Amino acid sequence: MKAHSNEPFFLFYAITLPHGNFEIDDLGQYKDKPWTDLQKRYAAMVTRLDSDVGRLFALLKELQVDENTLVIFSGDNGASFEPKSEVGSLFDQSMGGKLRGYKRSLYEGGLRQAGIARWPGQVPAGKISDAAWSFWDFLPTAAELAGATLTSAHDGLSVVSLLKGNEAPAREAFYWELHEGTSLQAVRFGDWKAVRNGPTKQIELYDLKTDLAESKNLANEKPDLIAKAESLMSSMRTEHADWPLVEKQSAKKKKK
Repeated sequence: MKAHSNEPFFLFYAITLPHGNFEIDDLGQYKDKPWTDLQKRYAAMVTRLDSDVGRLFALLKELQVDENTLVIFSGDNGASFEPKSEVGSLFDQSMGGKLRGYKRSLYEGGLRQAGIARWPGQVPAGKISDAAWSFWDFLPTAAELAGATLTSAHDGLSVVSLLKGNEAPAREAFYWELHEGTSLQAVRFGDWKAVRNGPTKQIELYDLKTDLAESKNLANEKPDLIAKAESLMSSMRTEHADWPLVEKQSAKKKKK
């Protein structure tokens, strides 16, 4: 940043905090809390992250570029802890039961993550938006801001207009896959969210507008939307030998 402060620059700050093994050298203000060691370490790591980001903003101000620099901050997945676990429960990572699931699931608790953007005079201060966008939107967003033309195919859409306080770009759907054991799929189109917890499992359907917790499966009531979700799950993925859709194989019993 110091070397490039007099010209346009891009910084990708890859933060690992808070992350397992959940180790930190100073528990700080949490040392004497009536919490478990893991809870203290997790809280201290979050506070360390906060102070590190503060140092970044302080440097931008010192270099006198903070007023014309766009900063976007976000995590990369939902909570890493089961809602009823010692960390998940203490810090209410399900938002009072509003979010189902956690990391490595495709329910909102595993996917949904807040994003914060600061760009004085461009991003409206204090504005909160529920509009959805994703990391694959960053490349076209950065390209638009830089005045660059993307010549190769990409999945994302520029969200510059959204950042400036306008509507999110119209899109057909968001699509996710996860391959850790059983292959999981999810697709969101509008306020509808479909989840399939394995290629042979039935597709579940939720209305995020009225049921953010994904507690009421409407699959039997909306066969037309299930058909649409299944079509999207097929059309939005590319077959690849390294990422086949598979059910987790149960361990075979040993012969006596």
